[in-house]
Amino acid sequence: MTLDRFVESSGLLSLTETDKVCYLAFYFLKTKNLEQFTALDAAKWLRDDLHLATPNTSRLNANLGTSRNTVKGPKSDSFRLHHTLITELQAKFPQLLETSQDVIDDGTVLPKLRYEDTRGYIESLAKQINASYERNIFDGCAVLMRRLVEILMIHSYEHLNIADEIKDSSGNYQMLEAIIDKARSNNKLALSRNSKGCIEEFRKLGNFSAHKVYYNCTRAEIKPVILDYRALIEELLYKSGIRK
Repeated sequence: MTLDRFVESSGLLSLTETDKVCYLAFYFLKTKNLEQFTALDAAKWLRDDLHLATPNTSRLNANLGTSRNTVKGPKSDSFRLHHTLITELQAKFPQLLETSQDVIDDGTVLPKLRYEDTRGYIESLAKQINASYERNIFDGCAVLMRRLVEILMIHSYEHLNIADEIKDSSGNYQMLEAIIDKARSNNKLALSRNSKGCIEEFRKLGNFSAHKVYYNCTRAEIKPVILDYRALIEELLYKSGIRK
């Protein structure tokens, strides 16, 4: 569990200053094996990790010294959490030691404003696209970029009630190549000129990364088309009715 998620789920920001510190000490005990801390450490947590005002360390030291949730640590001016509080918080937050599934990204390919408040699976894909690019996983990024295009193309046809145009005789959706070919000339879908010109590039990048044995995608192949990709995704979000 990330610190942000712990702060949110525990309601930490609504606690007293001393209790905030005790909760943070528990978090760092479980995630970093930090068994003792000082008032100076606690002040740094509040200031740097939570971006709160820096507390008066003398007052905080005195409050920690009289708190029932702390005991004196082995080093001068240090504290440890009382075992009762540790037991209580372990029962309250058993998920703390589980590996987080949160995808951390900086919005390099798709800024958050492009995908937030859409649909959960679209937001997840967008974050994975960003995270893979930012961590130099370019084949993965290209495949995910292609996947998001395919999903939004299908949603666009569904939104316009013309999904049958891109299905085969068994009622299954056709391959993306066929969908793109039809989309370019579909007056009802009415893709912009720029989208018609660049959409095939993202299909090819994803296909090469997924299927070509000796091919590896690089930053040099994705970086120049990021702006076109953003514009395409935003257009398809509106065409699909996901954005209003």
